[in-house]
Amino acid sequence: MRIVDHFIAGGADTKSDGRMHDIFDPSQGEVQARVPLGDAALLERAVAAAKKAQPDWAATNPQRRARVMFEFKRLVEGDMDNLAQMLSSEHGKVIADSRGDVQRGLDVIEFACGIPHALKGEYTQGAGPGIDVYSMRQPLGIGAGITPFNFPAMIPMWMFGISVAVGNAFILKPSERDPSVPRRLAELFLEAGGPEGILQVVHGDKEMVDAILDHPDIAGVSFVGSSDIAHYVYKRGVAAGKRVQAMGGAKNHGIVLPDADLDQVVADLTGAAFGSAGERCMALPVVVPVGEDTAERLKDKLIPAIDALRVGISTDDEAHYGPVVTAEHKQRIENWIATAEKEGADIVVDGRGFTLQGHEKGWFVGPTLIDNVTPDMESYREEIFGPVLQIVRARDFDEAVALPSKHQYGNGVAIFTRNGHAAREFAARVNVGMVGINVPIPVPVAYHSFGGWKRSAFGDTNQHGMEGIKFWTKVKTVTARWPDGLGGDGELANTFVIPIMG
Repeated sequence: MRIVDHFIAGGADTKSDGRMHDIFDPSQGEVQARVPLGDAALLERAVAAAKKAQPDWAATNPQRRARVMFEFKRLVEGDMDNLAQMLSSEHGKVIADSRGDVQRGLDVIEFACGIPHALKGEYTQGAGPGIDVYSMRQPLGIGAGITPFNFPAMIPMWMFGISVAVGNAFILKPSERDPSVPRRLAELFLEAGGPEGILQVVHGDKEMVDAILDHPDIAGVSFVGSSDIAHYVYKRGVAAGKRVQAMGGAKNHGIVLPDADLDQVVADLTGAAFGSAGERCMALPVVVPVGEDTAERLKDKLIPAIDALRVGISTDDEAHYGPVVTAEHKQRIENWIATAEKEGADIVVDGRGFTLQGHEKGWFVGPTLIDNVTPDMESYREEIFGPVLQIVRARDFDEAVALPSKHQYGNGVAIFTRNGHAAREFAARVNVGMVGINVPIPVPVAYHSFGGWKRSAFGDTNQHGMEGIKFWTKVKTVTARWPDGLGGDGELANTFVIPIMG
């Protein structure tokens, strides 16, 4: 049985207390590998290696660090097919989605290649008599990332790409469900010229998470996962004196105004709601048609489009999406569909009980469409995280703005319309962190930043872009004066005056 070992100080760390976690192939429902679950002692070895390597890495000029990032990007691109196959075999998403997973991570690596420019500080000449003031951004020291199963390439690169580029050492704890790609990325970083100990991978469960949050030498932690765990990570990490960003769950809405191009909306919705089996925090699981006529026309177009979706194994080039990640998650999704039905919603297309011939043990859920969902339903309030699209009908524009604004999650939202004024008004008023205008999944490009509001994010600094630079660095401000020397009476020729006083 293949073992996915920890990656510490530039190589495999096989020391273990014996606890192991099975890695499944979701298309087959069978174990394909195992991963050891680390403990505080293993983390201590990783921290020791990071402390040894980080000062020299931080002292390396940013241009040389950028060259390592350029080479890392080249190596990842060259290993794309292998990474995508590896990712799909453990996660279950189709190969095209896996390649996209890797590519969206590489977008942030490209941004990190420009780190010499992004790290430039501020300078004021003559802030006082003979006084100059300048600021510099310096790395925190050791950072850590705790990443989810649904994007095992993209989210780790969002975190460590910027963190190591600015001069930190980084310890990554990926999901134990699909850990092979994160470990392979660490190997490629070492091959690219990154020093041993700068990017390390430790596997584990809550025991490892708590060890990371409590360790006094880890200065910053980035997390992506469910909102309850995000809140826990944020509170415990901050209590330990760390800088923490913790991204949580979502219930993203797509508002459809009567003037929208419904054919385009349906094409966008089928990809945004069902792509990657709906297992992404920027999926679009709720559509809000404004007006009964819009709702009926949209539903009539959605049904045949959903019926045409192909569910298949991860290597099926014609499949629109593959299995979900675990048998437990499959059951959880189907339970949410049953809950919506009990609450009085209409199950228009039912994906429960779906099986794929020849892969009956695989964890597949058919595409599901639920109509007449109302805001008081638990199935609307909570994140389903599966291939389920709910229709919540709105009477007018104001109600459509209020629905996502009042929801407990505030990650992303989209509006579909030809009306520029309505779109502008919506973007200004809606209480959500990321907005798409005729864009169903409004994930910002790498040189902007990613982050939601409300229970979708804890902490006040977003992922990647300049917000990422701010999170993984601390600002030092220097006030400098160079005296002219002593005067004829032995006194200083110029006297220091605090700038704000003179």
